Amino acid sequence: MDRNVVIATVLIGLIMFVWLYVLSPPPPPLPVEGQAIVDTVEVFEPPEAAPLTTPLQAVLPALTGDSTMIAAQTGEERFINVETDRYQARFSTKGGTLVSFKLKDYKNFDQLTPVQLVDTTGVGAVGLEFQTPEGHNQDTRTYFFEPDFTGEVLQVTREGTTLSFTVKLGQGTIRQTYTFTPGSYEVGLSIVQENASSFATSEGYELVWNGALPFSESPQSLKEEVTMVAVYARSGGEVEGITGSELDEDQDYRKTLRGDVTWIASKNKYFAAVIIPPVDRPREAELAGVRVGEIDDPNVQVSFRASLLMPAPTGEADVFRLYLGPLDYNQISSYDLGLYDMVDYGWDAFEWMTRPIATFVFIPAFSLLSSFIPNYGLVIIVFSFLIKLVLFPLTKSSYKSMARMRELQPQMQEIKEKYADNQKKQQEATMKLYKSSGVNPLGSCLPMFLQYPIIITLWQFLQQSIEIRQQGFVWANDLSAPDAILNLPFEIPFYGDFVAGFTVLMALSMVIQMRLQPTVASGVQAKIFMYVMPVFMLVIFNSFPSGLSLYYLCYNVITAAQQKLINNSIAAEKEAADTGKGGKRFAKTSKAAKQPKGGKAHKGSNAKRGGSPKKGGKKGGKKIRTR
Repeated sequence: MDRNVVIATVLIGLIMFVWLYVLSPPPPPLPVEGQAIVDTVEVFEPPEAAPLTTPLQAVLPALTGDSTMIAAQTGEERFINVETDRYQARFSTKGGTLVSFKLKDYKNFDQLTPVQLVDTTGVGAVGLEFQTPEGHNQDTRTYFFEPDFTGEVLQVTREGTTLSFTVKLGQGTIRQTYTFTPGSYEVGLSIVQENASSFATSEGYELVWNGALPFSESPQSLKEEVTMVAVYARSGGEVEGITGSELDEDQDYRKTLRGDVTWIASKNKYFAAVIIPPVDRPREAELAGVRVGEIDDPNVQVSFRASLLMPAPTGEADVFRLYLGPLDYNQISSYDLGLYDMVDYGWDAFEWMTRPIATFVFIPAFSLLSSFIPNYGLVIIVFSFLIKLVLFPLTKSSYKSMARMRELQPQMQEIKEKYADNQKKQQEATMKLYKSSGVNPLGSCLPMFLQYPIIITLWQFLQQSIEIRQQGFVWANDLSAPDAILNLPFEIPFYGDFVAGFTVLMALSMVIQMRLQPTVASGVQAKIFMYVMPVFMLVIFNSFPSGLSLYYLCYNVITAAQQKLINNSIAAEKEAADTGKGGKRFAKTSKAAKQPKGGKAHKGSNAKRGGSPKKGGKKGGKKIRTR
């Protein structure tokens, strides 16, 4: 067995293991005392004015000695529900803030309860924070606002329906007006602060989104979802953020962005809450996050905080846009603000390549196919067939090159034995053999290498495609979650406590594909790839979305069919070359294969008849004439 092949196999396995289970960005070093902090992530302690008794809830400031503030912090809380065709929002008069936002078209993993985009354990999602002239920190979520709607349910049937909340603070007022539009996930927010200098300093205010988006996916994919919840901001055209995978248990992290911030957002795997500030007002952003519990703990909790640091109000309205909905490219691309950059397409080294392929190829293709194919399982099957059809010329070229390389194996082995002590001559003789036979040693590798961008992009795309979320196929109820066909009474390390059906079929298809694949490896090597790699992939894919396993199952089956077709074609060409009826490339390769030592110095079987090639030739000539 070739030692290099074994080493390569082990290294590939280690790389995949590290990539999928271990690798995560390390926490940055603690800041040096006195060092300025600019656009960095650092461990921080919450300010004394608002101590975190629990890292999952925002603790609002206590009543201050200012009588105007105390008056605003007393009252009776009531709730107003806003109904549109897309969502049901719930507002509280305490803070004039969102306390619930349920999407009507999307359900949680149980496929019964609507997806919730607000942390209902907190004090409200949206709030204003500022400092009084006396130096007291204030949060509007401690104030009781007066709404302009006296009922309990506001039905939105026309564009531009509004709901306003107003609070008096001494000589000034704060008015928050929400605007709703049917058929849209966008909510407008207008904030007017009249005579703000009477209750706030000139340093400005913060508009805060508090809380992480609640988990909405299957408990079997909880670990994956924890790593994908995040808080982001776009500054200077670049998207930066803090993800669940970056957080260490019970450690608070903060990231400050000083620049042209165009939006802040909190997201989970498939949904996002985005705040877009007015374009004509300078702003900065601050992000913070904390995780309580291990990343694979069923009771793990993650909380985020995103805030826009706005300049002092001018008396005019600051108009914000809130997007509260799915991370659907077709929904958010109209904003033209890079919102889809929140969807992770792998390491930065690959993202420049994978994101355009997903955006301009896969998403349009999925949209087109789903427009006339009623089931997304069938869409994935057709999509895999189209991908293999597009890649077929590369696949065929690769397998044909491998076949020609197999033809040369006896001659290459003779060269190795002949020049075992002279590496230079061995390389020269090998290259001469390649040239004389017309074989490119990279011919089998290059076509496969060119397929990797598509394979890597598909790996990322199908794991995060909201199009396949809660779409059933055969026994899988949700193609975006594992298709557990058997729950185990125990947990297998790295595998889990259930068996995913499409993953098992995918592993079996890999074995079939490898049995058909032309290879120059020894029997032991073939067994390693034929059995060890499928088992390895079986373990890795078990907790992945069933849609991804379905794709690779179809991919492997189609690949096996292509291999059978190509193998038959190669065999036919070789037979034609041996009989002199065609197949120039294989004729050339076969000719080289029949010359054990290669080159013109060894012709036919004359060397076997004794004497030098020249003498053997003459002697052979005389015998022929005698006959």
